Order: sequence, then C-alpha cells, then structure tokens
Amino acid sequence: MTRRTALYDEHLRAGARLVPFGGFEMPLAYAGILKEHDAVRHRAGLFDLSHMGQFWLTGDQVAEWADRLTINAVATMKPWQARYNIFCNDAGGAHDDTIFYRAGDRWLLVVNAANADKMWAHLNAHLSSENVALQNDHGRAALIAIQGPRSVDILQPHVDADLASLRYYFSTEVRVGGVPALVARTGYTGEDGFELFVAGDPAPDVWRSLLRDGAAAGLEPCGLGARDVLRLEAGMPLYGHELTEDITPVQAGLSWALKLNKPEFIGKAALAEQLERDEFPRIVGLVMHGRAPAREGYRVTLAGAPVGEVRSGSIAPSFGNKHVATALVERGAATMGTTVEVQIRGTAHEAQVAPLPFYKREKSTERN
Repeated sequence: MTRRTALYDEHLRAGARLVPFGGFEMPLAYAGILKEHDAVRHRAGLFDLSHMGQFWLTGDQVAEWADRLTINAVATMKPWQARYNIFCNDAGGAHDDTIFYRAGDRWLLVVNAANADKMWAHLNAHLSSENVALQNDHGRAALIAIQGPRSVDILQPHVDADLASLRYYFSTEVRVGGVPALVARTGYTGEDGFELFVAGDPAPDVWRSLLRDGAAAGLEPCGLGARDVLRLEAGMPLYGHELTEDITPVQAGLSWALKLNKPEFIGKAALAEQLERDEFPRIVGLVMHGRAPAREGYRVTLAGAPVGEVRSGSIAPSFGNKHVATALVERGAATMGTTVEVQIRGTAHEAQVAPLPFYKREKSTERN
C-alpha cells in the first residue's frame, strides 16, 4: 500500500499529478515539468521530499561507527556540516547514496525513499556498539526543499537566521514560521537552495506560507519530473540508475567521495582494486546528435558492437534543449568526444560521449 506524506492534501489542492514513487504517492508535476524546471533555474521551486528516509543517530561513537560503513569520511565533519556519502557492499556496489548532517550532538542520515527499509536493516545489522542509538522518522517527519537563485530572498523572511551567511553543505537550527526546523544549504538540482527538516504536523502550514509569500518572486511548487531533469543536467546520480548494488561509486564517477586513507570500511578493498586496474565500465554523458530521445535501457554500440546501455535520459532545457543521457559503457567507448550509437527501436542514432555535468551554475561551490 502506498503511503502519503504530510503534504499530500496540499498536492491535491494544487492539482498535482500524483504517481507512486519510493512507496509514497508523490507529485510528478503541477503546471508542467518544463515550466517547473524553468522556475528552479531562473527563480525558485518548492519540492516535497518527505518520502526520503530520515534516521537520527545519537551516541559518542556514531562517527567512528559510520566510518566503517561508508566510503567518505564522517569523523572529520565539522559541527553543523553536511556531507555526501555512500554505503557499499563487499563488492563495492552501492547500497545507497546519502547525506550525513552533523546537527549539534546528533547526526541525521537522509537516505533514498526506495532504500529506506533496506538501509534501516543494514544499519541495525551492523549496530554492535551500545554507544550508538538509531531513530527512524521515515514517513513521519517532513522535508521541504526550496531551490533556485531566489531561494535566499524568498526563505529569509520566514526564518530567524541569516541564510546568506550559511555555507554550502552546512546546516543550522531555526524556527520557520515559528516551527522548529533544521535548515541546510543542500539540494539536488544544481542550483542554490535549502532543505527544511520539520515535523509532519506543521509542515502544511510551512508549505502554504512559503508558496503564498513567494508567489510574487516566482516561487512555484515542483514535482519529481522537474527534479529528475534538473539533477540529470547537473550530473547528479539517481540511485537505481547511475548507482546500484552492481554499479560502484568508482564507475559512477564519484571517486572524489572515496577516502581510501580511512581505516577499513565495507567495500574498500574492492573499490581500491577497481581504481588500480582501471578496466571497469563507467558512467559517461551522452549528447544525441538528433531529436531522438535516449531512454533508460537502450543499448549503446560503437561501430555496431555493443558497449553499454543508457541509464537516464531527458531533454535538457539548460543545455540548448538537446537530448542528453547518461550511459554505462566499456572503458574503450568512454573517451570524451567518441561517437557512439544509441539503438532506438531497431534504428541506430548517433550520440557523442560528453563530460558531466551538462549544466553548472555560474557561481560554483566545491564539494566537501
């Protein structure tokens, strides 16, 4: 049975097209995917991300314990810092890609909705220390994201903290419309923006007040469709597509998050060997030469020989309205500029291997 987030009634009232996603009924679009994409790139968009899993971790050994389960460093995180991280299996494949938030004396781990049950079981299976306690708020707590170049101006009147001074991938405790919240300068669109973690009950009031007061600045509610186009343009992986239990972070181009100088962690040996041998299929960008769209699962060939498959595909409004995709291809087909073919209903359509991301906003901030 599909679940509903705390904002379900707000989506109905706004006329959203709802679809099942990650076990929840979620808005695919309101006014239209491309219109919502435009709002985020040029003004601001509001997203319901309450389907994401939220796990709170407490105890004086959380960081050391989490470092044994993840590829990026947890123990070196500063107070109130956020950090992208990946949990791997022994073979180096990804259980899930996540974000850790060091929130005062607690830690918040946000996992993908479809992996929430799997990740909860994984964490508990490795919970050998009495100094780490877990709390599962999946489906009870809300998560609201505001993304776009006008996010600071729209959100600022609603919170009691200086948002302009909040660094990228950092968070702080605030009151938003009088409601206690954790606000983080994080997102999944390639734009500046914030994510608000609030309790479920007051979330509809927060949602309505932001949309009401932000309307004059161009704030619009946005669904999963726009979010997927935005993240693909920005070269951000989607679990189940660019990352899976069989596609490793190294293959996905996420080696920047791999800290091999950490002590032992699950998947370390396999990932180190994969990096050293450098013979693995890898995720690349593709730009279609024509107007034919590349879709997940389409076969990729080089001079007629199979070399991989498309993992995600979309039109890219921020990249000249070209059709773009990601593909997992063999090393020999991964050189930038290589011309490959995407097999679409029995016809070969040419595409060029291109670097990711397809889009990067002008003011960039380095990952941590």
